[in-house]
Amino acid sequence: MAGVATAPRGSRFSALWKSDVKPTLALGLPLAGAQLAQIAINTTDVIMIGRLGAEPLAAAVLAANLYILTWFFGMGILQAVIPLAARARGQKNTRDLRRCVRMGFWIVVFYCVPFWILLSFTEDILIAFGQKPDLAAMAGQYMDVLMWTLMPALGIMAVRGFLTVMERTKVVLLATIAGAIVNGIIDYLLIFGEFGFPRLELVGAGIASVFSATLTMVVLFVYAATHKKLRRYYIFGRIWRSDWQVFFMILRLGWPIGITIVAESGLFVASSILMGWIGTTQLAAHGIAVQIASVTFMVPVGLSQAAMTRVGLAAGRKDAPGVGRAGWSALTITLIFMGCFAVLFWTMPDLLVSLYLDFENIQSHEVLAFGATYLVVAAVFQIADGAQIIGVNNLRGLGDTKIPLFYALFGYWVVGIGLSIGLGFGTDLDGIGIWCGLAAGLATVGVLANIRFYHREKLGLLRF
Repeated sequence: MAGVATAPRGSRFSALWKSDVKPTLALGLPLAGAQLAQIAINTTDVIMIGRLGAEPLAAAVLAANLYILTWFFGMGILQAVIPLAARARGQKNTRDLRRCVRMGFWIVVFYCVPFWILLSFTEDILIAFGQKPDLAAMAGQYMDVLMWTLMPALGIMAVRGFLTVMERTKVVLLATIAGAIVNGIIDYLLIFGEFGFPRLELVGAGIASVFSATLTMVVLFVYAATHKKLRRYYIFGRIWRSDWQVFFMILRLGWPIGITIVAESGLFVASSILMGWIGTTQLAAHGIAVQIASVTFMVPVGLSQAAMTRVGLAAGRKDAPGVGRAGWSALTITLIFMGCFAVLFWTMPDLLVSLYLDFENIQSHEVLAFGATYLVVAAVFQIADGAQIIGVNNLRGLGDTKIPLFYALFGYWVVGIGLSIGLGFGTDLDGIGIWCGLAAGLATVGVLANIRFYHREKLGLLRF
């Protein structure tokens, strides 16, 4: 009898694995790997520029933060291509899928022009915000080259949306790894003037970024245009032909996503400012803890993009149960992953933080003590962060972006920053209080977004 009772349970698990768990992992893990490769590019830049000295590194950080904000907002807008194209594919509507991807490329061009103009005034902007003139000038010179990375970087996101919807994410991972390797080589040659190349320092780092991003974009473009199962979509054909209805549809769906991403990144910028008010050592420890958490966060980032795609595909097929399975399976997988990372953070915080420290520096032991404490709080923070990005992207897969924006603004900036200030400065918790505020803000967004996804049918989000 026991064998009879357990057989259906086993067969149900096998069916769930094949229909939802395995496709989510197959789609999401390469995207997570690509995100890690992108972090490797940024880390390589910081390490190599850091060898030039404190001032060039500080200038590079100033310029990079400004660039990243513009890239985040553009990336958010382009994420709207994924649910629209996924729904079109679910409906087997090749024409609409092609229209979405083409207009995504148009948006890249229209977006870059005004932001190139803005970024060309980097030196003036930084001086207006009180930065030292010599650092601002150095950052401006770096930005004069770095800003040309914006178009290929966003072009990558546009074609990556198409490849994600077509479930071809392994090529995204491989192309990003190749870009990271090329970036590191050119960094070494041009920053330091090795093997007869000119020593260009920050300008060399900018050239490396432009070249590696362009190479990655070209590889993905060629793959999308020539692969035998993709070329029939003809996404580059008649690229000059306008389709304003789809263009503005992407903008309407995408601008709330862009603001949401900027709001979340702004939360961490603000937390660093708050931590700096508490103390330099605490700020250093905070930076290390955030870096560690950012690496593990790449797993839910990849899984959330897979969830958005699979929810959109199911919605296009008018498969209401499939929408639920796609969303909840992604959430379950993410919570398992983040739970494992949480255990790691709880049990080995000292080891993880010490990887970033040089103990010949007398301050390193104090940084380690603070960092290990923050990482224990980050264990809870990890689970909340995973839940919120899956919940929000499940809703984006249904084309629901405006209400999640309000959730984000409330959760990040009212609950998150409010509690960080209250606990960090109104109690004896100091830095721990700031981290508790961050965790609470992310948890708020996660709870609200997943409750909304649970009530998706009642709220009319399944527009079949």
